[in-house]
Amino acid sequence: MNIQRFRKFETKNFYPSHMGEQSHHIKNEFCMVVRAGNHIIMRGQTGFDLDGNFHGEGDVEAQAHNACRCIKQLLEEAGGSMNDVCKITVYLTDRSYRSKAYGVIAEHFKGVYPCSTGLIVNGLALPEMLVEIDVEAVVGGGSGGE
Repeated sequence: MNIQRFRKFETKNFYPSHMGEQSHHIKNEFCMVVRAGNHIIMRGQTGFDLDGNFHGEGDVEAQAHNACRCIKQLLEEAGGSMNDVCKITVYLTDRSYRSKAYGVIAEHFKGVYPCSTGLIVNGLALPEMLVEIDVEAVVGGGSGGE
C-alpha cells in the first residue's frame, strides 16, 4: 500500500514562541495528513491556519470555521474532498460551545452525513484553542446506503 505524508513539520518549529522554553523541548516529527491507499487520516484542525497564524481567539465559531476550511484544503491536497469524509471527531473545551461549533460544522459538512463523536476535554494544546476537529476519509468510497 502506498503511504503519502502531506505537510510534514517538526513541533519544535511549529508552535508559537509564546510557549516559551516548553516549545523547544517538543521535538516530534509529524504531518498534517496521511493518505494510505484510499484512506485519509488527518491531524486535528483548530484556529491555526495552514501558515501557523491563529484565528478567533475567544471565538469558538471563528475557530471552527478556520478548522473546517483547513480540513477542506488538506483533503483536496491529499486527493479527496469533503464528500469523502466518513468520521469526524470534535473536541471542545466547554460544553456551552457545542451549539455554536456544531452549527459551523453543519454548514461545512452539509449533505455529507459522516459519523461524529463529540468530546468535552479539559484543554487542548494551547489555552486559546477552544475547538479541535479531526476527520477520517475514504476517497472514492461512493455515496453509500441510506
